[in-house]
Amino acid sequence: MPESFYVTTPIYYVNASPHLGHAYTTIAADIMARHHRQRGEQVFFLTGTDEHGEPVADAAHAQGVEPQELADRNAERFKALAPRLGASNDFFIRTTDPEHMAKVREVLAKVHANGFVYEGIYEGMYCPRCADFKAENEIDKGNRCPIHHIELVKEKEENYFFALSKFQEPLEKLYAEHPSWVAPRTRYNEALSFVKGGLRDVPLTRRHLTWGVPVPWDEEHVFYVWFDALLNYYSALSYATPGSDLTAEFWPASCHVIAKDILRFHTVYWPALLLAAGLELPRKVFVHGYLLMEGEKMSKSLGNVLDPFAAIERFGADALRFYLLRDVSFGQDGSVSTAAFEQRYESELANDYGNLASRTLAMVARYREGKLPAAAAAGTAQTLDPALAEDFAGLAERVAELIDRVELTNALDEIWQRVRRLNRYVEEQAPWQLAKDPARADDLDRVLGTLMQGLRIVTVLLHPYLPASTERLLAALDAPVLTPIEPLFPRVEAAS
Repeated sequence: MPESFYVTTPIYYVNASPHLGHAYTTIAADIMARHHRQRGEQVFFLTGTDEHGEPVADAAHAQGVEPQELADRNAERFKALAPRLGASNDFFIRTTDPEHMAKVREVLAKVHANGFVYEGIYEGMYCPRCADFKAENEIDKGNRCPIHHIELVKEKEENYFFALSKFQEPLEKLYAEHPSWVAPRTRYNEALSFVKGGLRDVPLTRRHLTWGVPVPWDEEHVFYVWFDALLNYYSALSYATPGSDLTAEFWPASCHVIAKDILRFHTVYWPALLLAAGLELPRKVFVHGYLLMEGEKMSKSLGNVLDPFAAIERFGADALRFYLLRDVSFGQDGSVSTAAFEQRYESELANDYGNLASRTLAMVARYREGKLPAAAAAGTAQTLDPALAEDFAGLAERVAELIDRVELTNALDEIWQRVRRLNRYVEEQAPWQLAKDPARADDLDRVLGTLMQGLRIVTVLLHPYLPASTERLLAALDAPVLTPIEPLFPRVEAAS
C-alpha cells in the first residue's frame, strides 16, 4: 500500500471575505499535497470555513442578517477561492455541516466522560474578534488586543472548563521527545515556553451564546468556538467521501499548516484535547508568518488587504502562487507589494522560465524540424551533458527533503537555481552557432537534448508551485513533433 499524506489549512472565519493571507496558507498546503501525489502517495488535502462563535454572530447582526445567512454567503466566497488559486483540495468542510457538529458532540462527550470537564465560573479579558480570552502577558497597552488593536472586554460567566492543567506533563514530554513536532524552531520554542509557563484550565463552553454546537450534557451551553473548530481536522475524514470513513487511512494528520496567530490553540489546546479524547496526535504543526503591508498583518478589520481575486485576474493563479512562496521565506514574516509582484513576474517567470521554455522548443522546431534523435531525446538527469550533470545530481531528493521539512521557499530556490543554470548553459553552448556547422550536428543534438531534459526535470519539480503552466509545458514537451508555444507568462501591461 502507498504511504498516506494528510495536510490541512486552518478553517477560515466567515465574518469577512477572503484576503491574500488566506490564499497564502491554502497555496502552501496545496504545494505539499501536489508534491506528495507526485511521490505516489495517497493524499488528502482539507480546507474549509469556521462558522460558529461570537465574531460571526456579531458581524451578522451588524449587517441585519442571521448568522447562518452570513456564513452561507461568505463560505461560498472561500469555497470559490480554492479553485481560483489552483488548489487541489479533496474536501471543503464547513463547521455548520450536520456531520461535523455530530462528531464534535461525540468527541467532546468522550472528553467529558473521561473526567476532563467540570463546571465553574470564568472571569477574564476577552477579544470578540479573536474569540479568545487573553492572559495578562498577551494584552497591549490600553487594555487592547495585540492583533486587532481593539479594547478588550471584561467578561464573567458560568461555563464548563476543559482541564488543560492535567496535561502539563504529557505536553512537556511530547515536546521533549518530538523536537520537530512544531516547526520552525522559533515557533517550537514559543509553544514550549507557553507550556512550561504553567497550563491553566480553559473554558470549553459558552452559556450566553446560541450560535454554536450545543453541548450534549447541557443544552443551555454551546461549545467554545475553538474546540468546535479544531475538531474539523478529525471530523472531516468521517464524511468527506459519502459512504466511506477515511479516518483509519489518513488519521493522524501529517501536517497542519497554520499562521502564527493561532499557534497556542494548535500546539497546546489541540494536542491536550486529543489526548483527553484518546486520539492519536498529528505528526507536525508548521507555523508560518504574516504577509505584511505597511508593517501590519493583513486584516480585513484593519483595511490593509490585497485582493487575491484581482491579482489572479491580472497575472494568473500560477503567478500569485509563485510570488507568495518566492518573495517571503515560508515560516517567516515578510512584506508584499504590487511592485515586487510585478518585478518577480517579469524577471523570473517571464524571462528566466518562460523564455527558457520558449526558446528551447523554438530551437528544436527550427534546427531539427521538431524532432530529436532518440538518444538525445531520452536522456535523464544522469545522462545530461557533463557540463550540467553535477548541477542536477540529487535535485529531486533535495527538493523532497526540503518539502518534507515544509521549507517550501528553499525548495523552490533549489529548482530556480537550475532554471538559471539552464539559461547560462544556452549562452555557453550557443546552439545557434552549432547549427551553422554541419560537422557539429552531434554537439547540437547533445545541447538540445540536454536542454529538453533539463527543462523537463525543472518543470516536473515546479508542478506543485505552477500547476497550470507546467501542465501546458509538459504537454508541449510530450508532443510527437515539438513546436513553438505561446509565452507561458505573457507581458502584462502596467496598471493605470
